[in-house]
Amino acid sequence: MRTLIILFSILSVFTSAFTQNAEYYTNGKFLKMLNSDPSYVQLREKVVSGYIHVRPGHWGEFVKGVDEDLVTQQKYIAFTFDACGGPHGEGFNKNLIDLLRKEKIPATFFITGRWIDENFETFLNLSRDTLFEIENHGLNHKPCSIDGESEYGIHGTADVADAFDEIEANARKIEALTKHYPHFYRSATAFIDEACARMAAQLGITAISFQVLSGDAVPFTPAVEIEENVLKNVTPGAIIIMHMNHPEWYTYEAMLKIIPELRKQGYKFARLNQFPLRSK
Repeated sequence: MRTLIILFSILSVFTSAFTQNAEYYTNGKFLKMLNSDPSYVQLREKVVSGYIHVRPGHWGEFVKGVDEDLVTQQKYIAFTFDACGGPHGEGFNKNLIDLLRKEKIPATFFITGRWIDENFETFLNLSRDTLFEIENHGLNHKPCSIDGESEYGIHGTADVADAFDEIEANARKIEALTKHYPHFYRSATAFIDEACARMAAQLGITAISFQVLSGDAVPFTPAVEIEENVLKNVTPGAIIIMHMNHPEWYTYEAMLKIIPELRKQGYKFARLNQFPLRSK
C-alpha cells in the first residue's frame, strides 16, 4: 500500500508538471497535438463540410450573431481587455492589472494563443484570479473570415478550416490550461464575417464586439483622449474595449481617471459572464 501511495504521488507530480509545461502548449505544438486527435479532426471536417456553399456575409465589427451589450437597466458596464500577442503586441501592462485588483474591478480578458506563449506564467496567474474572466481572442490573432478578408493590415483566416482552428484550437488551449472552455470570442481587430460568427455559435461560443471604443489600440493615444472616449460614450450595459498588452501606451494612466469618475456617476462593473448579452 505504501508503495502504491508513493507511486501515485510521483505520478501526480509528474502529471502536474507536464500539464503546466509552457513548451507543450506553444501554438505550433498544441495545434499539432490537436491534429492527431481524431475527435478534433472529425469536428473540423464536419464544420468545413457544412460551409462549402456558405457565403461569408457582412464583414465588420457589428454583424449578425455578434453581441455588444449587457442586458441590464442598471448602471453596470463591462471592461474588456484584449491581449493580442505577436512581435509588437506581447507585452503585459502590470500597472493596469494591479490597479484593477486594488480597486476590485472585475474584468474580462480576451487572450490569444500567441500572447499565452510569451506570457505563460502571467497567464496562469491571471486565470486563477476570480476577479477576472479569461476568454478567447483567437489562436494567432487573425481577423475571422472564411475567405481571407484583412483589416488594419492584418491578414484574416484564409478559409473555413483556418477560421475553425483560430477559434476552436485557442478555446481548447485555454480550457487545457484553466479547465474553463471559453464562452466568448472576440476576433482580432473585432472584425468578423457573419459565417464565422455562426461557426463560433456552433461551437458553443458567442462572438463579442463592443459598444464603447476606448481608442487605446492606436499607439500612444493620449490618456486624456482615451478617458474622453469612454466617459462621453458609456451608457448602462456598455461593453468597453481596451488593451492590456502595451504597457508603454496610456491605458493605465487613463484608467486612473476613468474608474473614479464612473463610480462618481453611479456605475458598477461586471464581467461578461455575469449578464445576458445582446446585439443592437
